[in-house]
Amino acid sequence: MMRQRPLTLVQDDLVDYEKAMERMAALVEERQDDARPDTLWLLSHPPVFTVGKRTLETHLPDPSAGIPVVPTGRGGQLTYHGPGQLVGYLIVKLRDGEGVVDYIREVELRLVEALGTLGVPAERRDTPPGSELLTGVWTRDTGRKIVSIGMRSSRSVTSHGFALNVDGDLTPWDLAVPCGMPDVEMTSIARELGRASMEETRRVVAEAFEAS
Repeated sequence: MMRQRPLTLVQDDLVDYEKAMERMAALVEERQDDARPDTLWLLSHPPVFTVGKRTLETHLPDPSAGIPVVPTGRGGQLTYHGPGQLVGYLIVKLRDGEGVVDYIREVELRLVEALGTLGVPAERRDTPPGSELLTGVWTRDTGRKIVSIGMRSSRSVTSHGFALNVDGDLTPWDLAVPCGMPDVEMTSIARELGRASMEETRRVVAEAFEAS
């Protein structure tokens, strides 16, 4: 059973990615200085590909796609953000002895719980021995990836977070190699269930993270 970790909830609709990064950096600095509590910021972005430092050039989209590609300081590789996707940035002070990978595992489990509540059986996946960290959440019945996760920590405070596909256009995922996984198939709540509600998803995810 996960330990309690209540978060302060901040919500926005569509926020430009680079403007969101500026605000997130300010939130992280405030948390490092104990000037604010642990925070979950829920929002969405206009269409953008973001790439971690380990992203291979061959995994990038063709520039003719017309979707901006923005480098980012988080862990992980390439991901796509767009309308209809719920992004959650987690500005959380890690506990003594806790590393960012430990917290990522907690994030996965909380999202598995939220998706189950929404009617999508889901699971996190163990990383095979000798392999790179496998992060995210997959649907249990179809084996498709529904949540991407990329995080980092600085001075024991996490930043970045997760992207849960709710009811947005999935075709941009086909323009690049998501998460460094050429064979992965991305999905959304709407694709799995034939319906989805962003409002309900926000509520259920906030509850799963004890955020209010």
